[in-house]
Amino acid sequence: MSSHQSLLLNSRLTTTRLTTAAFIGGLVIASPLAFADEESSDETTWGLGVGAISEQDPYAGIDRENTPFPLLQVENRYISVFGPEIEFKLPSLVISDSQQLNFGIVAQYDGSGYEEGDAPILNDMSERKGGFWAGAKMEWNTNFVDVGAEWLTDVSGNSDGQRFDLGLERTWQIGEHIMLTPHVGASWQDDKYVDYYFGVRDSEVRFDRPAYSGESAVNIEAGVRGMYLFDQHHSVLIGVEVTSLADEIKDSPLVDRSTQNAVLVGYLYTF
Repeated sequence: MSSHQSLLLNSRLTTTRLTTAAFIGGLVIASPLAFADEESSDETTWGLGVGAISEQDPYAGIDRENTPFPLLQVENRYISVFGPEIEFKLPSLVISDSQQLNFGIVAQYDGSGYEEGDAPILNDMSERKGGFWAGAKMEWNTNFVDVGAEWLTDVSGNSDGQRFDLGLERTWQIGEHIMLTPHVGASWQDDKYVDYYFGVRDSEVRFDRPAYSGESAVNIEAGVRGMYLFDQHHSVLIGVEVTSLADEIKDSPLVDRSTQNAVLVGYLYTF
């Protein structure tokens, strides 16, 4: 696989939850360029489509959320846009014929959070908002496995939190039409992030909801992404991911699950 194709495979997409960004973002593998020969690095690729994600958040009594969304892909040697994320690419470092380091500055919108009416346990809680996040990413592409690391901070100032994600993935091309990418990873969230989304303030305490101050946590994630390419323009995406929540999140009185999960399907037309 060429270095240009590897960049496409590791592009990211965010929709409604920052916690599933890595999972959903990897589905940009649906770009037909992943199967194509090396193209000019100055050429811009455009894609349009539609997708839907089904997510189960860990809050007690909250309903599963099913959200449709448009897909927009723009890819060239300078920027990568997919969904509500944009990456400004920095110069890569070629280590050998089989190894390359890629760097980028990223910005994305995060739709995490809740309103008090989303579940009974959240009644009389102050709204927790999403916001804009920005940071840096690095990818180490090899013939055996791809390693990705990303640091993000909440520049909107809602949670004032930070995240650091580390992941491993391997992509297999099956015939001319199918690509599968199993992946595992860990996501560190600082105490401000955990406290904002899973903490209970003194003003929000009630008999079944004691005060709770969140601490930094590490979640473990695993899943698989896939794509079926009909031709050089039409492709279908699918992905499944499960996240095992850290004790610092499971111990929150707002939470009654030890895992959360997401399923995504989509269609992309590449011009």
